[in-house]
Amino acid sequence: MKTEPQVDADIQPTKTISTIWFVPIIALLIGAWMVYYQWSNQGPLITLHFESAEGMEAGKTKIKSRHVNIGEVKTITLNKNGHGVTITARMAKDTDNMLVEDSQFWIVTPKISLSGVSGLDTLISGDYIELAPGFAENKLTEFTALTSPPITPIGTPGLHITLNSDKEFAYSKGDPIIYKGLTVGQIEDVYFNLEERIVYYNAFIKAPYHELVTSNTRFWDASGLKVDLTAEGISVKTGNVETMLTNGITFDIPDGMPLGEKITERDYFDIFSDYQSASNARYKHSLDYVVLVSDTIRGLNVGAPVEYRGVLIGQVSSVNLATADPDVLYSEAVQIPVLISLNPGRVGLPDNEQGIKLMNEQNMIWVKNGLRATLKTGNLLTGSLFVELQHYDLPPISKMEHYEGYRVIPTVKDEFAQITAKLSKFVDKINNLPLTDIANNANDTISNATVLLQDLQQLSHSLDKILVSVEEQELANQLNTSLQDFSALSQDFSAGSANYDQLEQTMKTVSETLYELKPLLEQLKQRPNGLIFNSGSADIEPKKHEEANQ
Repeated sequence: MKTEPQVDADIQPTKTISTIWFVPIIALLIGAWMVYYQWSNQGPLITLHFESAEGMEAGKTKIKSRHVNIGEVKTITLNKNGHGVTITARMAKDTDNMLVEDSQFWIVTPKISLSGVSGLDTLISGDYIELAPGFAENKLTEFTALTSPPITPIGTPGLHITLNSDKEFAYSKGDPIIYKGLTVGQIEDVYFNLEERIVYYNAFIKAPYHELVTSNTRFWDASGLKVDLTAEGISVKTGNVETMLTNGITFDIPDGMPLGEKITERDYFDIFSDYQSASNARYKHSLDYVVLVSDTIRGLNVGAPVEYRGVLIGQVSSVNLATADPDVLYSEAVQIPVLISLNPGRVGLPDNEQGIKLMNEQNMIWVKNGLRATLKTGNLLTGSLFVELQHYDLPPISKMEHYEGYRVIPTVKDEFAQITAKLSKFVDKINNLPLTDIANNANDTISNATVLLQDLQQLSHSLDKILVSVEEQELANQLNTSLQDFSALSQDFSAGSANYDQLEQTMKTVSETLYELKPLLEQLKQRPNGLIFNSGSADIEPKKHEEANQ
């Protein structure tokens, strides 16, 4: 038996790792890649502090800028002291440049106010957090959110100014600033200084209207509807429809003032009550006098104009009965001091100390030579008064009087007051008349007159009867005379009288004459031409044409 040669076996090692393990390895790699991708594409984690978490929910509330999602709220926790909440949010990649020191966050919710409607898109998408990127260089990851949206987003072109007022103006955040009816800005913030007792309003005027603000610009109140009853009449003032519903401020350069230099950075301006007050603020220097008034000052208000022959030269600064002596206060001779301020700049003099000196020297000369002050009615409807300075033909005085350190301009009563005084005296004289005795005497006189009139009436009836009887007798006499004349005439022409015989003879003569003319009348009747042609010749007959030619 043949044996086959022995062959060595090919020994190979077996696989220790199964292909099934590739599945979790690949899944792990994919997971790691996803984690890396998520980590490499996510933005920073930021912390926001809000007063309340109303409308926000972790994992749902988005962070947006210009309506683009750039982050999401991760956690919401209540602060340890119970005041406010802390929110942790994850921002998107490439948002680091938006997270700077002056960036602003606020919650956007639906809001309806007098200034308009905002946040209506949140009715569908829900409330969200808005980010307004800042322009600072310092990076920041923790912010305190605003309680309400900012009036002016950061970076808006325009001018920030500060307005202040110690008057009772009530402006709120968002109230408009208007110029000739156009809304050109808004109030951003309100701050009250307790020590100064002045309210400061931070406001913003957007471009290009911010170029209208200069060093001579004046701001004044334009809230609601104003009706002023002054010595100049009745005036109605308003801004626009928005300021009629809320409050507002307007501005302009008063008439007659230069434009001034443009304001390029934050500056401070006062808020005046009206345009007139804002316009008067240009005059920095004034000269004060006292006018002692003997009449009533009802209708004379602070701010009333002071005029010189119709030209405005100042205004009333104070109306005050400055006396503490009751005997003087309620006496008929008391004079009420009225303080007036005259502005040199209103009459073309320099608005400085030199102008005050020149005006004072001129006024002293005029007062000594008849310059007097008087109260006049500026408006009969409102009864408002104003002070007028006028020259009068009066004896000159040696020096001016003084009252509490002020020079006194003497006064005279105006024509209306003089007429009123005369009428008052006339009425007093009438009241002092013995009207009762006059009335009794008048009644007696009327009674006597009544009796006299009755007697006159009876006498009139008697005269009427006498006149009627006289007229009837006269008519009868005239008729009797006429009848006598007719009777005498008839007797003159009766038979046997001379007139009758003469008339009869005349009638016979006329009858005979007519008888003799009868043949002639008959001839004329037959031959009308008998008086012209011969009465004895025969009638001429016309010949024929042939006979006439022979």
